Amino acid sequence: MLRFETAGESHGECLVATLIGLPAGVPVSVDYVDRQLWRRQQGFGRGGRMKIETDRARIISGVRHSQTIGSPIAVLIENKDWKNWQNILPVESKDADRGEHKPVVRPRPGHADLPGAIKYNYADARYILERASARETTARVAIGALAKTFLSQFGIEVLSHVIGVGPVHLQRPARWEEIVALSQRDDVLLGCVDAETENRMKGAVDHAYRTGDTVGGVFEVVAHGLPAGIGSHITWDTRLDGRLAQAIVSIQAVKGVEIGEAEHGAQSYGSDVQDTIHYDKEAHAFHRGSNRAGGLEGGITNGEDLIVRGFLKPISTLRRPLESVDLPTREPALAAYERSDVAVVPAAGVIGEAMVALVLAQAFLEKFGGDSLLETKRNFDGYAAQVRSF
Repeated sequence: MLRFETAGESHGECLVATLIGLPAGVPVSVDYVDRQLWRRQQGFGRGGRMKIETDRARIISGVRHSQTIGSPIAVLIENKDWKNWQNILPVESKDADRGEHKPVVRPRPGHADLPGAIKYNYADARYILERASARETTARVAIGALAKTFLSQFGIEVLSHVIGVGPVHLQRPARWEEIVALSQRDDVLLGCVDAETENRMKGAVDHAYRTGDTVGGVFEVVAHGLPAGIGSHITWDTRLDGRLAQAIVSIQAVKGVEIGEAEHGAQSYGSDVQDTIHYDKEAHAFHRGSNRAGGLEGGITNGEDLIVRGFLKPISTLRRPLESVDLPTREPALAAYERSDVAVVPAAGVIGEAMVALVLAQAFLEKFGGDSLLETKRNFDGYAAQVRSF
């Protein structure tokens, strides 16, 4: 079974990710992993931390001679900001600089500060902030790149684009070719396929900058090339839609998820929502007249593009802080300010790609198995032949 874990704090020495269960023989390019890390750092509205970090993956196990070897993969990503924090957050108390301490005693509304401090009985929310920070997602993107590489061996690609920033929304569907071209650009503004809409999105971010505020948005992840039959309808926890929803909402600041045209469907009649079924006799394949279901029916892929959207609330740290309470005195106070972003929607989309790829790779291996890529391909080819002859 494919599974992963991450470790590390926002201002700790490094981030660590482990990925277990990827078959042997999957080609690995560190340059490709680093490209995904770079994409996560881009976008108009990012904060000062991105000027410090230049994220690079260091793979220390599970890959040799540019291929996976079937053993657990471990990846390290250095935090360059650690040099400024090593005397504030040392592993051992004896190494602490008693003159330096950065407590968080005025919890930020919308952040994990207060509930985490209560849960772990901390008078200071610093340790909560350090792990709750979205800096952790750097590790997810690194191993998500490996999952994307695995899926690409079967013609499956996972990419994202931004469809909303604050009140500004893309008013048309994006074509797959546009999303691919967007992912290949070396200049990233707000990750929207439409230049005019993207410019208006920039205006929303500019407004947040000027007013000391932050702004959220909506990103869309598209998985292209998926075969029908991944996932299951049999039990609640094997339904692919539920697994994908949990993965997307696990991303920091994501408060909602949509698969296909869920919101529109809830406001419509069934005859206007369901995707009609057709059969191409020359291609020997079923296809749909539309894709309002987002590529999933009954928790199972149906062969259309998988479409998952994440709804990202504005970042909790505001330069114009909101009302809070001082933990030691319990008196009213303004919330703490930590160096932060104004808008992170394009980055959240890249993180969404990683999470969708990891869930799909897991479900793919559950169906096709294989200790080596060759074995998995043999199993997959057999299934593909079965589908063609259905």
